[in-house]
Amino acid sequence: MIDEVRRRSGAGGEATDRGARAPGGRAELDFWLMDLPRLEHVRVNVSDFDRAVAWYESILGFPAQSHWPPAPKYAHFQTGSTQFALSEMEPVPAAGRYNFSVSDVDAWWAKLRDRAEVVEALIDTPYGTRKFTIRDPDGNELGFVRED
Repeated sequence: MIDEVRRRSGAGGEATDRGARAPGGRAELDFWLMDLPRLEHVRVNVSDFDRAVAWYESILGFPAQSHWPPAPKYAHFQTGSTQFALSEMEPVPAAGRYNFSVSDVDAWWAKLRDRAEVVEALIDTPYGTRKFTIRDPDGNELGFVRED
């Protein structure tokens, strides 16, 4: 990954994919390599907070760890190193797709295929991923992808 960052940044004055030189050169590259952003929190907008929390807890087995009603209506779930949150706000759905990495995607498929609307059945993609996609009660797409 570091080589890819170097190639795209144009470290050492090389041209990037777009043919431009990276501003800052090596010093800027070193900064980005030391402090790569990490995704820690994702929020899904829902229309009915209580229904959504119950759905995520019962269907996916995520126990809500924190609630902030009455305003805003908000809860989050710990899913590894990233928090997955729900909040009752507009727009619903927020036109997002949220992928979860799992070690046994076939077991998750067996658990969820009859309990949620299926957007995409379990498939093996041409690029080596095994995955499926369901929809929550508000129409947000949830993908489940086999860990590499």
